Amino acid sequence: MATAVTSNSPLNAVSPSRFLISELCELLDSYLEPAQVKQVYNAYLFSAEAHEGQKRLTGEPYIYHPLAVAKIMAEMRLDYQSISAAILHDVIEDTPTAKEQIKELFGEDVADLVDGVSKLTHLTFLSRAEAQAENFRKMMLAMVRDIRIIIIKLADRLHNLRTIGVMRSEKKSRIGEETLDIYVPIAQRLGMHTIRVELEQLAFQAMYPMRYGALENAVGKNQKSRKKIMREVEASICAQLENAKIESRIFGREKNLYSIYKKMRAKSISFSEVNDVYAIRLLVKDIDTCYRTMGVVHNLYKPVPGKFKDYIAIPKKNGYQSLHTILFGPKGVVIEIQIRTEEMDVVAEAGVAAHWIYKTEDEKAGSQARSASTRKWVAEIMEIQKNTGNSLEFLESVKVDLFPDEIYVFTPAGDIIVLPRGSSAVDFAYAVHSDLGNTCVAAKVDRRISPLSIRLENGQTIEVISTPTARPKTSWLNFVATNKARVNIRHYLKDLQREEAIKLGERLFKKSFSAYGRSFDEVRKKDIAQLLESTNLGSIEDLYAEIGLGERVAELMIQSLFGMEDVKLKQKKKSTMAKPLAIRGTEGVVVSFGKCCSPIPGDQIIGVMTSGKGLVIHRERCRNIDRKNAFKDKWVTVSWAEEHEQDFVAKVRVETINQRGVLATLAARIAAAGSNIDDIVFEDKDDKSTTITFAIGVCDRKQLASIIRTLRANPNVLKASRIRG
Repeated sequence: MATAVTSNSPLNAVSPSRFLISELCELLDSYLEPAQVKQVYNAYLFSAEAHEGQKRLTGEPYIYHPLAVAKIMAEMRLDYQSISAAILHDVIEDTPTAKEQIKELFGEDVADLVDGVSKLTHLTFLSRAEAQAENFRKMMLAMVRDIRIIIIKLADRLHNLRTIGVMRSEKKSRIGEETLDIYVPIAQRLGMHTIRVELEQLAFQAMYPMRYGALENAVGKNQKSRKKIMREVEASICAQLENAKIESRIFGREKNLYSIYKKMRAKSISFSEVNDVYAIRLLVKDIDTCYRTMGVVHNLYKPVPGKFKDYIAIPKKNGYQSLHTILFGPKGVVIEIQIRTEEMDVVAEAGVAAHWIYKTEDEKAGSQARSASTRKWVAEIMEIQKNTGNSLEFLESVKVDLFPDEIYVFTPAGDIIVLPRGSSAVDFAYAVHSDLGNTCVAAKVDRRISPLSIRLENGQTIEVISTPTARPKTSWLNFVATNKARVNIRHYLKDLQREEAIKLGERLFKKSFSAYGRSFDEVRKKDIAQLLESTNLGSIEDLYAEIGLGERVAELMIQSLFGMEDVKLKQKKKSTMAKPLAIRGTEGVVVSFGKCCSPIPGDQIIGVMTSGKGLVIHRERCRNIDRKNAFKDKWVTVSWAEEHEQDFVAKVRVETINQRGVLATLAARIAAAGSNIDDIVFEDKDDKSTTITFAIGVCDRKQLASIIRTLRANPNVLKASRIRG
């Protein structure tokens, strides 16, 4: 039998700020042992004494805050250690109480939880962005130690938001923004829907009280006109389910205000254009009944094409399971339907906290299985922490997975890999294994060879082609979408960049000696040690690395080494120039080629040391080279090595007659000349002619000249020339 239940949003029923210990104990008695409830009560007595005389900004005794936090935890049916820690969570931070004292009275688990929560606050940083990033990093690492620390922190933030009204508007706005940036994504990732929704709603109200009020008023007016339609839909669904002999519970609910606001902003629409304000949730006994129920509602109302989502067969990363569909209801009203089991509903609302709700071993084992993906994600936090340079980079990396729009793809063996929308084959490779990502060279998407940059779509089967000698490339950072791929690529490139910077810096440093008529072999170890001390560097490799990255100028280092010489030495320097630095094109991340002039072997070139980038090669006549010699101390004399081992990109502009098949003919001629086409740009000049710009790979000027002659030989080509800048 289907039962209709009127469901009000938890946000419409904010609990009173004063919550008594007797009420908490009564709530705990419903699921904890008497001895465990007694420990919680003892924790209350200890906390009340520690906070004696302290008041909140609201004017009430401070103890009401930890009690309210404990109530939020108890409503999620968490264990007694968590409830005790919630009551004690501010005693280390705000009172003289030491961790050892809590450990002695309440045990090591409670002491570690309280200490973990305390360490997440009172940090000082140079900037707000850095402070927020470091706070986020500490929360993530605390989650690795014990997930309950984050649950306490979320409950703490929730109660603070419930009582934020006494604060200044600027502070309310700042706390609201921080909540949406950090706390809401964490609650979402942990599957804690009830907590997330209220955090969003209260943060939205704190940041934009007028917008919140306007939307609340609009929803209230809209609710009156739609109430009759919703009752009609619920009654129709109940009748159909009864006819099909399906037992269920039915809930009507409204989309929360912040979700409506986000949708209006994202799609630039008015409130009247938001269709899915209302939703119906159906709870049934098992998975089989979920799918049968879906068939019943689809027979009753027409589904909106492309809006069916099966999160039961393929759960979300946070363990969420449900069937979603959107229907055309009476009078054109669009209604979202969610169908799930009672157990799935508990997980959907409580998320990772559902682990503590189940009592029997079988139920608890099921909860642990559902939380496996969350535990795996939490475990990856440590790997990210090790491979990121600072808190801001860590925040950027982890946030990628906190805002997922997921797709589901398959390995050749049929295993499901969940990735954010927009992921590439490289993201897939790293999701399978870091080593596979580091050595991938191509991919087969549905058995077709594809480039690594291809954007993957739902349902595709991906096979990664790898070779042991392959390595990550800087260009991959332009298209990867997952934090794991980005962190691994950056980690490899940082190591590679330092290694190559040391090699380049050593070449530049030792080459510069000859300009002074000296040799590096003449330098004493004592002089090198003094130079390193004066530059605050730990080793000669550090010096080479900074020179190779353009952070220091080799000639200035030599002048520091020998002391400033007289004019004669400068004259000697001019007449005793060293051999140019040979460039092969394979130097990697510390030698790059200016996109402004695209130099290729055979061009007259010059090198410019650029801070943080290393040596950038330009053509001597490049217009971006400073003709006034303002930065001539950063110029490096370079030349092409006799052997170079890579293709260089050159751009060729071709003006052609508008004729069918011209592009195919030109492309075939370029390919026949042994060149690859990297890019093609069209520009219609007039009705009779078109300008085509080819970016092609060549080994030197001779090959480029040969290709241009071949293109000019085509009768449809009016003009062909190299683009020089």
